[in-house]
Amino acid sequence: RGGRGQARLRSARGRRLPLASSFHAPPQAAQRPSGRPSRAMPAYRTPFNGYSVRFSPFVQTRLAVATSQNFGIIGNGRVHVLELTPTGVAEGIAFDTSDGLYDVVWSEANENVLATASGDGSVKVWDVSAPAATNPVRALHEHTHEVYALAWNTIRKDAFLSASWDDTIKLWSLEGPPASLRTFAEHAYCVYDASWNPRHADLFASASGDHTVRVWDLREPASTLAIPAHTQEVLCLDWSKYDDCILATGAVDSTIKLWDIRRPGAPLTTLMGHGYAVRRVQCSPFKPGVIASCSYDMSVRLWDWQRAAQGGGDPCIARHDHHTEFAVGIDLSCLVEGLMASCGWDEMVYVWQMGTDPRAGVGPPVR
Repeated sequence: RGGRGQARLRSARGRRLPLASSFHAPPQAAQRPSGRPSRAMPAYRTPFNGYSVRFSPFVQTRLAVATSQNFGIIGNGRVHVLELTPTGVAEGIAFDTSDGLYDVVWSEANENVLATASGDGSVKVWDVSAPAATNPVRALHEHTHEVYALAWNTIRKDAFLSASWDDTIKLWSLEGPPASLRTFAEHAYCVYDASWNPRHADLFASASGDHTVRVWDLREPASTLAIPAHTQEVLCLDWSKYDDCILATGAVDSTIKLWDIRRPGAPLTTLMGHGYAVRRVQCSPFKPGVIASCSYDMSVRLWDWQRAAQGGGDPCIARHDHHTEFAVGIDLSCLVEGLMASCGWDEMVYVWQMGTDPRAGVGPPVR
């Protein structure tokens, strides 16, 4: 799914081969440090292949990484909670699952809570401050295929979304019974990503393998906009943090496009440069025109999309080739300007400051 590297994962139905297996290790066992922190740089090697990395919205030195065994084809998963220290990146705690993990997201209401997206169709909620035996504190299992992405609402802080290969998005809240509040089922193929609008609590967008991006309003019975955004599967999207009408999308066609949902007939600009599918895009929380991306071409890039829209020269302002396998996860800290992280199938997690080499090393952020 989603690019050349995952074509072999499809079954006869066109779905990815299931990850469930009777010989998996026992699930949900809490693990203490198991990876190998680097001595020379702010990097960390995980035992499994990386899929997603997210900075904590509360603690500037904390991040979480979702990983899958055997590239997510078959095997277990593990979510790591990492801490930036004066000597590098160290693991605080980790939780094991019986299926691969494809995404992780922090709660916006509780600094100790995070959720993971699993290959068995479940969303698991973890509390890093709770005893190991009580984790996961919730297991939400309604999707019928893999859950590939999660998004926590930054305004209505009890709400979050799950996007699945069963072609649906579900809305959840941890307040109340462990059942979804609503299912959104208009996409014709896998939903790879979802993103809440940063200014409007009821508005979100979704990216799908049906080549479209849809915009949804919780107050409406159906999606309010469908954009035929790319010629191939749309894998990722993110809202601008400075203009609530601007969306960035990335796809298997190797391009990133910027859209104004008030005028969706054509993109504002198209960013070209990646050699293979664009796996994630993220808009900077500090600089209006800057977005980050990572790709199956193993690179992480920074772009100035406003420069491209104005015809002002090469929009690619930085390219990093520090990963040796697919680069599949990136994040930009919302607490420390310019602090970035990435993870990939090479089992490496890197943390660095914009304008520096990820392999060179920077100290932990200091407020």
